[in-house]
Amino acid sequence: MTVQTERPPSGPTEVLKGAGAAPAEPGKRRRTGALTPYLLLLPPVAAVLVFLGWPLITNFVISFQNLNMRQLIQHLTEWNGLDNYGEVLGSADFWNVTARSLAFTAVNVVLIMVIGTLVGLLLARLGRRMRVTLLIGLVLAWAMPVVAATTVYQWLFAQRFGVVNWVLDALGFHSMAEYNWTGSQLSTFFVITVLIVWQSVPFVALNLYAATTTISKELYEAASLDGAGAWKSFTSVTMPFLRPFLLATTFLEVIWVFKAFVQVYAINAGGPDRLTEILPVYAFIEGMGNQHFGMGSAISVLTILVLLLLTAYYLRIVLKQEEDER
Repeated sequence: MTVQTERPPSGPTEVLKGAGAAPAEPGKRRRTGALTPYLLLLPPVAAVLVFLGWPLITNFVISFQNLNMRQLIQHLTEWNGLDNYGEVLGSADFWNVTARSLAFTAVNVVLIMVIGTLVGLLLARLGRRMRVTLLIGLVLAWAMPVVAATTVYQWLFAQRFGVVNWVLDALGFHSMAEYNWTGSQLSTFFVITVLIVWQSVPFVALNLYAATTTISKELYEAASLDGAGAWKSFTSVTMPFLRPFLLATTFLEVIWVFKAFVQVYAINAGGPDRLTEILPVYAFIEGMGNQHFGMGSAISVLTILVLLLLTAYYLRIVLKQEEDER
């Protein structure tokens, strides 16, 4: 009786076949690698579409409706076309609020960028201990929630028991002992501006300080060998490197200040006499406060259009700068 034994595989091909393994196709591997970034981006894109895209679409649809409490309770849908937009654009209040919003944004952004840039440059020149101490203070101020920070400023500028009035009275300004900081337009805007600048300066300072760390020290040494002083080194070495960071940070601050709803509304709800309303607060009061939901949606859509125009202007500046550098 002959016993047949299994012959071991003699070559590499037979070994792979015997093991049941097959090499992956290079084309399929490349396709899988090319799809990986898109698969990783899919969850955040889906979250943005659900939590931001859908509310924007709903808001846009409501802006073409006559939606008040009666329609809301009775579940009625009354389309009125462009009537809401016509009424808003024909109102002097809308244009006054728009001009006020632009002026408010400009003043805040200028103060934020100037103070933030100076603090960022100061961080680059401080010693290690002082730098770490200042960084901790900036991070704590920046990380404080907006509502909590606004509440603190309400306490600070309170009429009867506020710390600011107490300090001013102790310094000899006795007429400020019970000063009402939210009693006039300018004083209310002053409190809001101090709050927004205090919240925004850390972001600008940290960005600018991080940008300064990317500048090579050899450039400063070369500038000093050419006889450049401190100001010349700043304008010829530091500013060219910081300019892209300044443009990007300024644009982000414009958006953040322009939509500063919480600070304005929490301090005095747009008062006194609606003189401190900016566009987000104006849209909320017209929509939710006066229960003209279609009107409020139309104002919010126009607010988005204003931001898009500001974005287009920013992109034009960036593209022009890139062309000049070429």
